Amino acid sequence: MSTPTLTTTTTRPDPSAPGNALTQRRSRPGEVAFRLAMQACLLVAFGVLTALLAWVLVKGWNRLDSRLWTEMPTGLVSRLDTAGVQSALVGTLWIISLVAVICLPIGILSAIYLEEYADNTRWYNRLLELNIQNLAGVPSIIFGILGLGIIARALGLGFTVITAAIVLSLLVLPVVIIATREAIRAVPQSIRHASYALGATKWQTVSRQVLPSAVPGIATGSILALSRAIGEAAPLIVLGAVTFITFNPDGLDSGYTALPIQIYTFITRSQSEYTELAAGAIVLLLAIVLAMNSIAIFVRNRFEKRW
Repeated sequence: MSTPTLTTTTTRPDPSAPGNALTQRRSRPGEVAFRLAMQACLLVAFGVLTALLAWVLVKGWNRLDSRLWTEMPTGLVSRLDTAGVQSALVGTLWIISLVAVICLPIGILSAIYLEEYADNTRWYNRLLELNIQNLAGVPSIIFGILGLGIIARALGLGFTVITAAIVLSLLVLPVVIIATREAIRAVPQSIRHASYALGATKWQTVSRQVLPSAVPGIATGSILALSRAIGEAAPLIVLGAVTFITFNPDGLDSGYTALPIQIYTFITRSQSEYTELAAGAIVLLLAIVLAMNSIAIFVRNRFEKRW
């Protein structure tokens, strides 16, 4: 004779049933109002950005041709139809190239040391990490004042391309370090342990296993840091960037100007031709920044690994 068994059926509460605690919580007026307020702020910000971009495109549409980057700026209103921003564009390329050469090796090597070799129990390592975190939030004008007092005057480098590159490198260095550390930290510890188990040394593990796996994050953070540097104007104003030159920089000790400085100069002029030229230069600068960001997104999506 078989023994009857008891079957217990557990029913889940219906979230849509009246009086359910989850439904009551989701329908609180305060949460709904907060969500609507955040969506409204997002829409307002997106609307303002769209309006600004539309105004810039409409205003500078007539200047979006090859003359914009092949011709020099001019101070004569009668020649503004053929004027361009070649000197500012070349100066920007000089500066951003030097920033990459100076900042990226120092930032990546510093991140490798802090993440893989530094002993967090040492006070100087903790102090170094604290300073990096704090420097990431310092206003850019402070770096300009620092560069003016120490690099330009105390070291005697003057108002040159190399001075601007060093100051902007200091500005974005914390961003590169933080982004590189996050990319290295995202590599699973099991990869390191497997490498050690096969007899690899610390440096072999870092150079042949960790860094290749962290390349997408490192490249993305580095390109985004350079994108920030390319649009900075405040430090360059303090460092004496020339607002109007008709020659391209030809060396590290050469005078220079940059696209943000040139745009600011055009905007301050009262003639409508300068406004159109400034709008065209803004579109050119935005195109460069968008191209750099697109490269960062492509590198991240192309080489990113899912652990």
